[in-house]
Parts: sequence; structure tokens; C-alpha cells
Amino acid sequence: VQLQASGGGLVQAGGSLRLSCAASGRTFSSYSMAWFRQAPGKQREFVAAIRRSGGTYYADSVKGRFTISRDNAKNTAFLQMNSLKSEDTAVYYCAASYGTGERTRAYDYDYWGQGTLVTVSS
Repeated sequence: VQLQASGGGLVQAGGSLRLSCAASGRTFSSYSMAWFRQAPGKQREFVAAIRRSGGTYYADSVKGRFTISRDNAKNTAFLQMNSLKSEDTAVYYCAASYGTGERTRAYDYDYWGQGTLVTVSS
């Protein structure tokens, strides 16, 4: 599967952005989808994931502010980001995994998008 992330940009602290991850192929509904992010000089970190069943889980740092969702008919996953903070500034990557269970490590994921930059100004 090929993934294309979009929707990043520059936003003021407290603002919102919605990221999209468009997937190719017919088996999108078979994948768990996730968002990771990588800030300059830091390791890539887990942000949120949504299972094939629709169940979701989040990193503590974004819980209550970010919402992950998916539209299987459109082969697209989303990350709604509200109440953005300067520490949310990073390149955001979407990823797909054919596995099951809770997956929060980058090596759990088989396919990656190219990343979209989110910059939050304080």
C-alpha cells in the first residue's frame, strides 16, 4: 500500500489542523493506521492509532486534544489536532500495519507516508 500524507502547515498555538493520509489499494480496511511525528533532533514518536475495528489509542501527550479517525470508503485516515502547542511542531507521518494488537513502535508498521510538516507558533 502507498500512503500520502497532507494537511500540514503553520498554525498559532491553540489552533487546529486536520491531517489526511490517503492510501492506495483495495485493502485499506485491513490495516491498522497510525500517526507518528518527529521533531528536529528527536526520535520518531507515536501519536495515535486506529485499529481495523475502529478502536483508537493515543500517546499521553496528545490525549484529549487529538482525534484519529478513518473513512474506509475513501481509503483515508485523519488526524484532527486541536489546542495545538509549540511542542507539537514536527513532521507527521502516517503508517499502516497489517498486524493486530496495540502498536506504538515504528517498527510495528509496514508502510509509511512521506510526512507533512506541522509548525505551531507560540
